[in-house]
Amino acid sequence: MIKPTQNLCVYCGSGPGKNPVYMAAARTLGLAMVGAGIGLVYGGGSLGLMGEVAKTVLQAGGHVTGIIPEFLGTKERMLTGVNELIVTKSMHERKMSMFEHSTGFVALPGGIGTLEELTEISTWAQLDQHAKPIILCNIENYWEPYLTLLKHMRAENFIREGMEFKMDVVKTADDVVPAFEYRLANSHQKVPLEPLRKIL
Repeated sequence: MIKPTQNLCVYCGSGPGKNPVYMAAARTLGLAMVGAGIGLVYGGGSLGLMGEVAKTVLQAGGHVTGIIPEFLGTKERMLTGVNELIVTKSMHERKMSMFEHSTGFVALPGGIGTLEELTEISTWAQLDQHAKPIILCNIENYWEPYLTLLKHMRAENFIREGMEFKMDVVKTADDVVPAFEYRLANSHQKVPLEPLRKIL
């Protein structure tokens, strides 16, 4: 299989979450990525949303790059059937490798790890270390508390003028690939097309 030129890094939970719509969204996103010829870069596990999106991409004939640290191989049940498996020594190495293998990033619902990955990649964008698309998939308003916190930070002038960053917020998994492709094609533009919503 030829490795895709565009690869979307998906941050998401290693659990299924309480609402079945989250797992459905992982499947929807996986199929949409394969349909658009976009490869998946993800955390390498077989459980939860993480495993669901990877298995969906593989079953649909897409390309999957799994990146996982050694110590999580058992805990997250490493998915060994991926096209490319990278085992790192640490979480820091894992995150840098995910960054290097990706042309954009999307966060589905998840826990502290997902939040940390999303926040770190956004911080790097804020510090002008990259200009790759960042998409927040706010399924059934899962990320609304996070968005409220970001607005509060801006209101309190901790995210101040000159420290803004681009993050597109979409409401469904179906909107992720169009948002990603739009940002890649129009990276020089500051104003997104509907239904995208630029924040900060």
